[in-house]
Amino acid sequence: MAYRVCFVCTGNICRSPMAEIVFRARLQEAGLDALVETDSAGTGGWHEGDGADPRTVSVLEAAGYPGHHVARQFRAEWFSRLDLVIALDREHLRELRRLAPGPEDAAKVRLLRSYDPAAGTEAEVADPYYGDLEGFETCLAEVESAVDGLLGAVREEVKERS
Repeated sequence: MAYRVCFVCTGNICRSPMAEIVFRARLQEAGLDALVETDSAGTGGWHEGDGADPRTVSVLEAAGYPGHHVARQFRAEWFSRLDLVIALDREHLRELRRLAPGPEDAAKVRLLRSYDPAAGTEAEVADPYYGDLEGFETCLAEVESAVDGLLGAVREEVKERS
């Protein structure tokens, strides 16, 4: 059975699809893509069915990542099939833990930047939505840095299962 990770931000058009796409690329590079499934969602449903923000797509494609994505809203019933739920900021963390059906599900929720030792006290990936392209580039740099640590943690979890 695959290890399942879901990245969650507000509307699922900026940060969480960026994290999902970068993490998927890292899984493929590490040869773990057959063992780990990844997706993303938003805490709200305002953008359900929409593609990723064009600035997200632009920054991802400039860095060599594919940019295809369709937004959706996170559902509490997903906890039963997920191993790890990655929040992009503290508000998402609180909302997801509130949605969790029980303490074991709430324990699955972690902040993405908690996997980045260089983040220090800056445990959130800032929302670039209301800014310019530079904010999306900063977002990608923060995501890439944190995803490397997340990959190491997931690799250990997958190893323990096998």
